[in-house]
Amino acid sequence: MRFRNFVAIDWSGAAGERHAGIAVALAQVGEAAPMLVRPANAAQGHKWSRPEVARWLSGELPPDTLVGLDLGISLPFADCGAFFPGWPESPPDARALWALVDRLSFGDPHLGVGSFVDHPQAASYFRRHGRREGAHFGAGGTAGGQGRFRLTERAQARMGCRPYSNFNLVGAAQVGKSSLSGMRMLHRLAGTLPVWPVDPLPDAGSVVVEIYTTLAAIAAGRPAGRSKMRSHAELNDALAACASAPVRGSGPIDDHQSDALLTAAWLRQTAHRADLWHPTGLEAVRHTEGWTFGAP
Repeated sequence: MRFRNFVAIDWSGAAGERHAGIAVALAQVGEAAPMLVRPANAAQGHKWSRPEVARWLSGELPPDTLVGLDLGISLPFADCGAFFPGWPESPPDARALWALVDRLSFGDPHLGVGSFVDHPQAASYFRRHGRREGAHFGAGGTAGGQGRFRLTERAQARMGCRPYSNFNLVGAAQVGKSSLSGMRMLHRLAGTLPVWPVDPLPDAGSVVVEIYTTLAAIAAGRPAGRSKMRSHAELNDALAACASAPVRGSGPIDDHQSDALLTAAWLRQTAHRADLWHPTGLEAVRHTEGWTFGAP
């Protein structure tokens, strides 16, 4: 175990500056209960903003930390041989994709991505609000269906999860906007934190991985369809299954916070497992689609 700290971040791609849907949790080596990390002026009821999370990661992160971000770090590539088949500007790898999303969204505040998803070329690959479905939304570069999936998302489906395409920007369960806004943050963190598996796992120091909080819930014995924990009792039962002490409190708890707290404890429990760093199929998409830590 070379990591000493384990951070899980439940992310949000919602419009606006500050978001109740962003939660940051920290677990340290051992079995102590994970704790929520509050933004600087939490005493005034402050919620995290996306740029604040980026600044915390680049300047205040504890040493030797495994950071899990609950978002998709890339888009499907392997199915069509490109992120955006037929578009000459389609990037060759994940880092170039992050740069493209950031460049086309540069004027959007709070790491928003409205300009990118409304871009005349990019829009044709997404399903957007108002029943606006691009001609290239579906698998094989055609419209319709659930959209395109990465190899890691297909691995999640085999575990019983119900992943959504990152090209889908519609519905309560969509993760497309959070993933795209997360890509802007990852581009800003270049040179500060390596991102596995796009970057090799370093021998020392901190590293960022993609997480899917449902995987932590499954590992704690909860069915994929009931992964959300909305009470301290449910959360503490799951924490016990991850060899963690319980958090203080009783009654209801925000499920963004419970997702982050459990996943931080799960990262602590599983970070030493070599198989999770070498999943089947990884090498073919390491630099393009990336992978979700914990998916087989």
